[in-house]
Formats: sequence, structure tokens, C-alpha cells
Amino acid sequence: MRKLLVYLKDYKKESVLGPLFKLLEASFELFVPLVIARIVDTGISGKDYGFVWKMGGVLLLLAAVGLVCSVTAQYFAAKAATGFATSLRHSLFSHIQSLSYTEMDKLGTAAMITRMTSDINQVQSGVNLVLRLFLRSPFIVFGAMIMAFTIDVKAAFIFVVTIPLLSIVVFGIMLISIPLYKKVQAGLDRVLGRTRENLTGVRVIRAFNREDEELEAFAEENQNLTRMQMFVGRFSACMNPVTYIIVNAATVVLIWTGAVRVDNGILTQGEVIALVNYMSQILVELVKLANLIITVTKAFACADRIAGVLDMESSLPRGEADFSPRDGEKRQDGGAYIQFKHVDFSYQDAGADALTDIDFTVEKGQTVGIIGGTGSGKTTLVHLLPRFYDASKGEVLVDGRSVREYPLAALRAMIGIVMQKSVLFHGTVRENLRWGIVDGESEPQGTSPAEDERMWEALEIAQAKEFVEKKEGGLAFEIEQGGKNLSGGQRQRMAIARAVVRRPEILILDDSASALDFATDAALRRAIRNASEDMTVFIVSQRAASIMYADKILVLDDGRIAGQGTHEELLKSCEVYQEIYYSQFERGEQV
Repeated sequence: MRKLLVYLKDYKKESVLGPLFKLLEASFELFVPLVIARIVDTGISGKDYGFVWKMGGVLLLLAAVGLVCSVTAQYFAAKAATGFATSLRHSLFSHIQSLSYTEMDKLGTAAMITRMTSDINQVQSGVNLVLRLFLRSPFIVFGAMIMAFTIDVKAAFIFVVTIPLLSIVVFGIMLISIPLYKKVQAGLDRVLGRTRENLTGVRVIRAFNREDEELEAFAEENQNLTRMQMFVGRFSACMNPVTYIIVNAATVVLIWTGAVRVDNGILTQGEVIALVNYMSQILVELVKLANLIITVTKAFACADRIAGVLDMESSLPRGEADFSPRDGEKRQDGGAYIQFKHVDFSYQDAGADALTDIDFTVEKGQTVGIIGGTGSGKTTLVHLLPRFYDASKGEVLVDGRSVREYPLAALRAMIGIVMQKSVLFHGTVRENLRWGIVDGESEPQGTSPAEDERMWEALEIAQAKEFVEKKEGGLAFEIEQGGKNLSGGQRQRMAIARAVVRRPEILILDDSASALDFATDAALRRAIRNASEDMTVFIVSQRAASIMYADKILVLDDGRIAGQGTHEELLKSCEVYQEIYYSQFERGEQV
């Protein structure tokens, strides 16, 4: 939690004024029992009703001033807590964006969503309550004890015994509860993960008629979370009754002691009432403190989880090169533009390498086809170019320099990539395509004819212009979240257009035409080839027809290159390629 307090730095004034006004309110509250004692001992005993009304006015004044102080403190505490949560949420989101795929794979989507929402909300509540009550409640407790000493020392020793007992109960329960709340939040992660998986795959679940099984699985996860929450809740709930028992027992002892000392003429009736009022104040404040401790315990557990993400460093060190990747310097190693030098790669905690001894070169403007069986490492290979992952061994070079030397933003600005799964965002066609334009090249406000012309050009290359023109509004057509109002082929073509509109030096199509028919696929490849002679294109595909006209074809088998060359060369020399090709075409068939 201490690491997160830096996000309160912009709210120092509110963080001071909130508790300060609460202490002022508490100070006025401590005078109330003394005023009541005066009313009983002087006004009621002496039947001086004018004095009673006068002191009643003082009580109303104390209440009014206390209310103003309380509302002011609430305002400052709320402002500081919400500002703290906003800053923390921005920082956490920014940090998550900086993490590599390795860390994101390790954390999981559900856990990151929980950190961004539930955990930060819980920490915000903790900060709010701490600013309001953390100083006020102890101030009232110890202030009441001191005020009791001003009335009667012997009776005040009851407070001296009661307060340490209550402290042991409160802080003992807090220390035990913190690790239990961490387990509760981990259970919440699992429930959210199950929920997200079901909502994302609801169509598949219904298609296979698996609703009942998924309901049972969700019910089991939810029941486990409920059991954990009930266990921790029962344990935390012990705080209130135990504190009530201790304080009420102390009150009984106090009344008995006070009665004896009134009989002996040592105390007045008003003073006994004041002592009982102080004990009641302690009871009320300790109940508040108990609830505060429960909330703070949850907040500490959540803060530790958030700090764990913020402490996580990306496994991809960022390049510190001060050059632009488009500076046109001469490439090293002859005509090689992209080189994989004996590259090995393995995923974190994986049992075996996903790629082994990958070694090839690509010249600028070439089209490279990558083909292989499922799980052969095709996607992993192309993900090393934009540094979604770093090679475990060997080196990946672009334009004669290691990709590790490039600033990530500069490296990815020269690469356009279309993932296996076409992801579109809620917004217009124009807004989705604008994602592909490098910062500084787009028009942040409104639209421009030049930018629209560039988008239509990209749509035409991606074979998407025809269907976009038919949509109401054209570039202003509203796409639903995930592109649910588009077909699979339309989503793929939109994703390709988003990558092409960048006008990248390197274009990666990762099995991104699987939903297209052969004619559209062929037209797409032809358009990309004609669009720019300098653009280097990687086509990952399961279809031999999609890559057979590439300048170079890489055949992967179990993470290794089983063959590389042209279609004709591989058809003669590579058994793996022959097996893939003849599984899709009859022998002697011309494509």
C-alpha cells in the first residue's frame, strides 16, 4: 500500500484538510458529555431551566459546527480518494500497455480486469475511510480516556484497561484477515475469468448445447468464492460483537464504580453520566474503527495485488537507439533486409522450444510465404519481428540492426500486422482505420480529404471497398464491438485495410485470409503486390495457393525450418511441403 501513496501527491492539501476537519469535529464532540454533565448537575439539580436552555443552545451550536466540519471533511476525503484512484488507474493501464506478451500471458486477462476495476475501487474506499476515520476514531478513543481522567482518575483506569483489550481484538483480527482477503480476490479472478470466457464463447457453447455444463462449472466456481467470502466474513464479523461485549462490560463496571463514588460524595451524577457518555463514544468509534479495519484490510490485500503488477517489469528491454528506422542508411550484410540468425525461442515455463535454429534472410520488397502444420511455430516466428516476444537465442535483424536496438514505437511504426483473430473496435469504419495511421500522420480533429482518400485506397487493396461503399454512411458506418455486424470475411478485410493504410515497410498477414474465397484471396495478394514494390510482405497461411507465388517460402515443421525456397524448388525437394500441397491439390493439377 505504501508504494501506491505516491498517487496522492497531487492531493496533499485534501489529504491534510480532510483529517483536520474530522479532528475538529471530534474535538467538538468530546465537549458534549461535559455540557450534559453541567446541565444535570447545575440546571436540572438546581431547577435552573434558563441554564438548561442555554446549555441546550450550546449543544445545538456544537452539533451545527460539527456537521459543517464533517461535510467539509467528507468533501476533501472524497476528492482525494477519487483523484488517487483515477491517477492509479491511469498509471496501471499505462503500465499494462508497456508489458510484453509474456507478462500478459502470465497475468491473464481476467486478473488484469480485476486489478483495474474491483481492486482499485476497493483501495479507493480504503483511502476514503482512512482520511475520514483513521485519525478521528483513535482521537475520540484516547481523547475520551483523557477527558475521563479530568473527571475522576480511579474511574478513568477502567478506560485504561478497556482500550488495550479492544486494540488487541481489532488488530489481531486485521492481521489474520489480510491473507484471507487475498484468497478471496484470487477467487474473484477465477469467477471473472469463467464469466469472460462464457460471454466471449456464448455462440460456441450454444452450438454444442453445453449450457448446462457451463452453468454447473460457473456455479462451482461461484460457490467456492461464496464459501471463502462467508468464512472471511464470519471471522471479520466477530469484531463487532467482541468489541460490544468488552465495552458493555466496561460500561457496567463504570456505572457500578460511579454509583459507589456518588454515594461517597466523590462524584456527581452528571459526572457519572459524562463518563458513561465517553464510554459510549468509545463504543461507537470502535465499531466504526472495526468497519474501517475490515475495509482497510481488503484495501491492503488489493493494493498488494496492484503493486505486484506495477512492480512487474517487461521482459522486453526497450531499445535506446536515437535513429529513425526510416533514415535510409545502407543495410549491412549485402542485400539482406530482414535476417533471422539461428534463432531459438521458447515461451515462459514451456517444456520445449517453440522455434529452433531459425535461419533465413529476406530482401527488401520480397514476399515471403510461411506454411506448416498446426503448432509448427508460424505465428510465433512473425511475432518476433515487431518484438511481441524476444528470441531466447540468436538474433533478429531489420535493415541491418537488431530489433532490440530499435525503440519499440519506431520498430512497430514500420510494421503493419494482421493477427489471426480479426479484432475491430466499436466505432466508425474511419475510426477503425485510423488505428493503422502512425501518430502525427492522422488528423485528430474531424476528417480530411487526403486522409479519406488514403483510407479508400487501403480498402480497395484489402478488397473491402465494395462492401464499405454499400454500407450506410460509408466511412462513417458504425461498427459494433468486435465487428459483430460484419461477416467473418468482412472483418478480415477491414483488419487488412487497417494494416495497409499505415503504408508499412513490412506487412505481416498472419493467416488473415482464411475466411476469404480463393478469388478474393488471389485479388488481395495481387493488389498488395502492386501497391508497393518496396513493401516486404510475410504471408502466414495454411493454404498452399495463398503462398505458392511468393518469392520465398518457409516450411516449418515442429518449430524448425524443414525447407525454404520457391514453390517449384520445394515441390521437388521438401517432403513436408509436398505433403501439404498434395493434400490440397491433385497431382498434376495447375493452380
